[in-house]
Amino acid sequence: MYTKLLSSTILATIFLSGCATMQKTQTHQIPKASQTQTSKTLEAKKVNTDKPKGLKRKVAIARFSNETRYGQSFFLDKDNDRIGKQAMDILSNKLFETGKFIMLERADLSKIEKELKIGGAHKLDNAADYIIIGSITEFGRKETSDVGLFSRVKKQEAYAKVHIRIVDVSTGQIIYSDEGKGTAYSEAGTVMGVGDKAGYNSQLNDKAIDAAISDLASNIIENMLDKPWRGYILGYEDGLLITSGGKSQNIEVGDTFVLYKEGKKVKNPQTNMIITLPGKKIATLKIEATLGNTPETEVSMASVVDGDISEYIKTKNFQTLYIEPGEKQ
Repeated sequence: MYTKLLSSTILATIFLSGCATMQKTQTHQIPKASQTQTSKTLEAKKVNTDKPKGLKRKVAIARFSNETRYGQSFFLDKDNDRIGKQAMDILSNKLFETGKFIMLERADLSKIEKELKIGGAHKLDNAADYIIIGSITEFGRKETSDVGLFSRVKKQEAYAKVHIRIVDVSTGQIIYSDEGKGTAYSEAGTVMGVGDKAGYNSQLNDKAIDAAISDLASNIIENMLDKPWRGYILGYEDGLLITSGGKSQNIEVGDTFVLYKEGKKVKNPQTNMIITLPGKKIATLKIEATLGNTPETEVSMASVVDGDISEYIKTKNFQTLYIEPGEKQ
């Protein structure tokens, strides 16, 4: 009788131990009421090997600050914002991985310019099409325990909320503003003293911020791609126009562009803002060659397929002209 009771106890212990809660970590975005499946296309860290379609925009993240109390009292850098820089790196990486943008460095620009100065090179002078400004407005952690007769489960959870706005550099206007939320948690448990015991999981902080930014990523991309790509005429040489942009922006030999004359500027008395009226098409251009190795040095050479721009060539004044993509040949 005693032997049978002992055997039953051992078997029960083994069974309960097998059912012990194993340690696991989960991350998820908090869905928006007006947005579903927002970030699933960017959650997997895989870059499409096919060449991205469409001309690339130049994007810079001006700042991403931590506006919460969390993380403001330990492990701080000289700018007192370690978490904010982490968020900036995550967003920059997600945008870069899409292959649709040229990401320009702004946060550590001083370090780059210092190296250029050492090498005797010129200072960087490359304006972005869009500036992204962001902040972490909520961030925190909590721990909960579920204690049963023979079991104990400990759950750690991190929560983050981020706000971003996108500024069109050419107008200075905010074209998009939104918030993203994300949580990450891990849990571990024991049954009758058998199982996992969880210590402080610092990775949850990173995962929560990543989830919150992923919640916004698709909308950020769509809004920056909505506005037509625009380039400019830089000069004229050997019968060809020199235009801005090159290979890194997906410009290829044979591409066609429409050349416009900028529309008249008028002032809106309600807002006191200057509005540029739609431009007038004056010619069609065809790319004959692309030159340069970096976004800062790249240009393209274009011939005039149709239209008359002799007056601009004669005066060498192209300030009122711009180009937008035409049909590929």
